[in-house]
Amino acid sequence: MSVVISPTQTLRRSQLYRRHRQLGADFAQFGDSIAVDHYGDDEVSQARVLGLADLSTLPRIGFKGLGTPVWADSCGVKQPAQPNWATLQGDNTLVARLSSNELLLASNLTGSSKLIETLATATRAHRVYALPRGDSHSWLSLCGEQAANTLAKVCAIDFRAQYFTNLQIAQTSLAKINAVIVRTDIGDNLNYAIFSDSCSLEYLWDSLLDAMSEYRGRAIGLQALRDCATL
Repeated sequence: MSVVISPTQTLRRSQLYRRHRQLGADFAQFGDSIAVDHYGDDEVSQARVLGLADLSTLPRIGFKGLGTPVWADSCGVKQPAQPNWATLQGDNTLVARLSSNELLLASNLTGSSKLIETLATATRAHRVYALPRGDSHSWLSLCGEQAANTLAKVCAIDFRAQYFTNLQIAQTSLAKINAVIVRTDIGDNLNYAIFSDSCSLEYLWDSLLDAMSEYRGRAIGLQALRDCATL
């Protein structure tokens, strides 16, 4: 159950919290994370057309090094066979393989992941290095039937569903900044998880909202994504 809370009550909050407040956001605590719960009514319908959610306070971590694949396998991680693909674990933790020897893990929409917690404290093998992706990379979710059209305005890759498969990854330039984009459909709703440099989060947020305006897209809260997952 979520508890309504102010982002200024916590030590860790998204760089976008002032923008969220200007949009009339209600914040809630999910586990140890503070995120936008919702902005208004009927956000599920908005999510199905075009919505943008800030998930930057939810847990994520990365690992890199020659020993990473074997070590992760020994820890029970279900890994993609090839780079630039992702898998979902039993608890819906996302495991994205960015190269032969690099993994990015992101929590499920409840803001919890026993796998991330376990790997963060596990003894690492030789040539396995942890990467603080929760600090270095922001996390946005762009969803809805117009999501691919929105991305086409700020990226050269064709993200349409018939060409870009679910759980496929693109490491590319998005609105002139580097980004990792993973197609992670939520239920039957098209969704793209976008990871980029945390320092550029405000710029990327504003750029995507501007690109979305043609399709009447707007910001949505985490609850809308969770509701889409249960439909």
